[in-house]
Amino acid sequence: MSVKTVFMDRDGTINVDTNYVNSPQQLSLLPNSGRAVKLLNQKKYKVVVVSNQSGVARGYLTLKTLGAIHRKLRQLLKREGAVLDAIYYCPYHPDEKAPCRKPDIGMARQAEKELKISLQGSYMIGDSRADIEFGNNIGAKTILVLTGQSRGNEPWLQKYRIDCVADDLLGAALWITNDG
Repeated sequence: MSVKTVFMDRDGTINVDTNYVNSPQQLSLLPNSGRAVKLLNQKKYKVVVVSNQSGVARGYLTLKTLGAIHRKLRQLLKREGAVLDAIYYCPYHPDEKAPCRKPDIGMARQAEKELKISLQGSYMIGDSRADIEFGNNIGAKTILVLTGQSRGNEPWLQKYRIDCVADDLLGAALWITNDG
């Protein structure tokens, strides 16, 4: 049996999206995020963050600061008994057309190789068009959460396969555990 994997976006999905979190002090978890990740951990899913971080290319933060933000994210989740298996990010500007940038699948391919996972049967949770398109591109079941950019009524939603719309990350995790 292959390892079950849940990919998820960071800003607006796990933590509050402040339009470029550029310091660890700015990072705060959305309600129920820790519970959601813990539930997925308990059900033996690999939990993998995939996040576009163009703030690095834009000069809003350094890679060192991004590392500190991710350490804080792991600490906040650990306090709730939750663990991320990996965090992948793309620090490039959208104009650079980097293969790691969602909706391209570079981060998923990296995770597939490094974590020895299969994309088949995976899930993608996110709050934006790029997240849903990324999920579609890797053949994942997609869950749109309404805690970030999307309100669930945007015209672009009609163009993509969305398997579930959830109020938050916990709703998404519950749907996944019932689906899988």
